[in-house]
Amino acid sequence: MAAMHTRIALARLPFPRPAHRSWLRGTATLLAALALAGCGNGGGDTKSAGSTAAKKPAPGLNKGYSHDPFPSTYRAYPGVPTLVRGVTIFDGEGGRIDGGDAIFANGKVVAIGKALSAPAGATTIDGAGKWLTPGVIDVHSHLGDYPSPGVPALSDGNESTAPVTAEVWAEHSVWPQDAGFSRALVNGGVTTLQILPGSANLFGGRSVTLKNVYARTTQGMKFPGAPYGLKMACGENPKRVYGGRNREPSTRMGNMAVDRETWAKAVEYKRKWDKYEKNGGDPPTRDIAMDTLRGVLAGEILVHNHCYRADEMANVLDMAKEFGYKVTAFHHAVEAYKIADLLKANGSCAAVWADWWGFKMESYDAISENLPLLQKAGACGMIHSDDENGIQRLNQEVAKTLAAGRRVGIDISDELAWTWLAIGPARALGIADRTGSLKPGKMADAVLWNGNPFSVYTRPEKVWIDGAVMYDMNDPKTRPVADFELGQPGEGDVK
Repeated sequence: MAAMHTRIALARLPFPRPAHRSWLRGTATLLAALALAGCGNGGGDTKSAGSTAAKKPAPGLNKGYSHDPFPSTYRAYPGVPTLVRGVTIFDGEGGRIDGGDAIFANGKVVAIGKALSAPAGATTIDGAGKWLTPGVIDVHSHLGDYPSPGVPALSDGNESTAPVTAEVWAEHSVWPQDAGFSRALVNGGVTTLQILPGSANLFGGRSVTLKNVYARTTQGMKFPGAPYGLKMACGENPKRVYGGRNREPSTRMGNMAVDRETWAKAVEYKRKWDKYEKNGGDPPTRDIAMDTLRGVLAGEILVHNHCYRADEMANVLDMAKEFGYKVTAFHHAVEAYKIADLLKANGSCAAVWADWWGFKMESYDAISENLPLLQKAGACGMIHSDDENGIQRLNQEVAKTLAAGRRVGIDISDELAWTWLAIGPARALGIADRTGSLKPGKMADAVLWNGNPFSVYTRPEKVWIDGAVMYDMNDPKTRPVADFELGQPGEGDVK
């Protein structure tokens, strides 16, 4: 039909005189173009050939790329219904029951109280003279990425090649065969721990939270659904590492400048991806480092900031307000007691040691009363290790700082002090709804101590993770041995 219409139109045109041949050539060209257009669209489409392609649909917020490309494959070990009877219980949230009972079943805490009835077929344990607590949670560890033996071939915790390495993920360095995991379990009652990159960089990369179980892969240890963390660092470490290479940052003002420049880029990166995910079109170019910082700005990744001095922590809190993120916890934080009110006002925690001090200038003004002073001020505080040996005695670290507080008149109960090992770090890791206290419905991550857990003479007698006995002092078969240790002298040694 399009060709017929063209012929009819030509027949009606007046035949031109020779003087009008240029007009005829122009008209013929126009008609030919019209005919081609008609053939191209079947005569029914009036859109021009140069119209833009259909806009790509919007994927939806946070659906532009995978936010969990290495998901947890953790599966709890099998357990049996268990009743611990007549035991002193610290519930992990500041509560205490003397002569109490606790029931575990199906991997969960079923009940705590007194004179509880044992479930059918339950194993009953006499807890007289013993203490039952939630498992210890260490918010700052490098087990697996600085494993034992401590040799350069296994040293994988610091990507100290640039001040900003937010693209690296600690889980890709964690070696599950590190014997430090089993030592933390059997000597320290540690059931959950966060593995962080080191502190050479301003932005060190992502952390990962693990259940302290044997697994062939890191993914098999990953705490299901735990949010990622971002490791950042203030102060001497970044300026020493990069200043020593005659590059920025070499000063504390350089640290802040690079931090702010990086966050400014992250804000723009987030804006572009949010716009694309909402409106569609062509996606922005991926930047793996900026993916992590975008996650922080969106509130899905938690900031854990290595920082010692009070003035630097205050600067970081202001920077966080400037760019719209939150510092979940300052780690080491030896001067946290100086700004307890600021930490409380900003909802930021301090993870501290009992008495490490003086090993560099920024650690000089530490005091043993740091944690009790934070507690007295109503700020969030907790103990942490940052050490493969210290992680085996975190209960004793709390005992030291607890005693220091009492000597200066800050009288904190034993059961309240256990929050520094349990619900406090659970909250800082974003997992307090599932672990960190002996409350019905939570994971049965627990330790039975053979005496007062704040005594240097006390050891874990049994450790449960998700209701499964992972260690029993009286059963050598339950002493975990890493594959790397098999056939070596001292394998499974728990001294």
